[in-house]
Amino acid sequence: MTAVTGSLLSTVGFDAVALKPTEVDIQQAHSLSVDTVIIDYEGNEHVPDPTQLRDLASSFDVRLAIPVRADGFDPLGDNHLTQSLPDAVSRVFVAGNAAYLSPEEQQRAITPRLNASTQSCTDPWVGTEGIERIALALGGTQFELLSKSTPNEISALRTAGYETEFAVYAPTVLSDDSDTILNALGAYAGRRTAVRQQLPNEAPLDSTITGSARQTLLAACRAYALTGTPDAVSKQVDSLHSAGVDYVVAYPAQGINVL
Repeated sequence: MTAVTGSLLSTVGFDAVALKPTEVDIQQAHSLSVDTVIIDYEGNEHVPDPTQLRDLASSFDVRLAIPVRADGFDPLGDNHLTQSLPDAVSRVFVAGNAAYLSPEEQQRAITPRLNASTQSCTDPWVGTEGIERIALALGGTQFELLSKSTPNEISALRTAGYETEFAVYAPTVLSDDSDTILNALGAYAGRRTAVRQQLPNEAPLDSTITGSARQTLLAACRAYALTGTPDAVSKQVDSLHSAGVDYVVAYPAQGINVL
C-alpha cells in the first residue's frame, strides 16, 4: 500500500475529488493537489459546519451536494441549511438519494425544486441520476455518475452540438487487484438495479463472493468506476476528457490516505 500524495491524483488527471464527511475529515483535502472538492450529502447531521466549509473554500473551489427535497435544503419550503452556507461554497443540486430522505421528502416534486434552485444560482451543477432529461432541460453543468456508456453518450451529445459542461463522478481504486477492487467497490456497484438482478439473493458484495457471481460483480465494479494502476486509470481519464467530459471527479473509494 502506498500513502496518497496529493500530486498522484493530479498526475492521474483528475479535475476534482469527492469526499464523504462520514468517511474522512474534510480538512484532509488540504493534502490533495486538485482545484475542486465536492462534499457528498449523507444526511443533514453530516453536513460540515459553515466554518469548516469556509476554511476549505479558502484553498479550493468547494461544491456541496444539495438535495432539493430534503428539509433544510428545500427551496420551496425549509431551506435554512442552504441559507447558512458561505457565499464561497458552490452547489451541486441533486434529487437526493432515497436512503437519506424521509418518506415525506421522497414524495416531493423534483422538477420545480431543481428549477427554483438553479434559477437562484449563478454556476449550478445539476445531478442527473434518474432525472437525465430534466437535468438537460435545466442546463448548468451536468453532474453524472460514471457508467460504461458514459463516454459514448457524452460524445454523442457533443456531436449533436450540446455545449454545456459535463462533470462525471467516478469512484476510483488505483489497483488492479481483484480483492481490493471488490472490497472497495462491491457494495457501490451491487446497488445498481441491473447488477443486483444478475446476482444471487444474499450474495456478498465484497471479496468473499465466489463463482460466476464474483465475475459479474467485478465486471460491474469496473463498469461503474475507474480501476487499475495509476497509468491505466490515467488513460481512462484521458478517454473521458476526449469524449467531452470537462471535469472527472474522483471519489477515492479506499479513502484518501491509502491506495
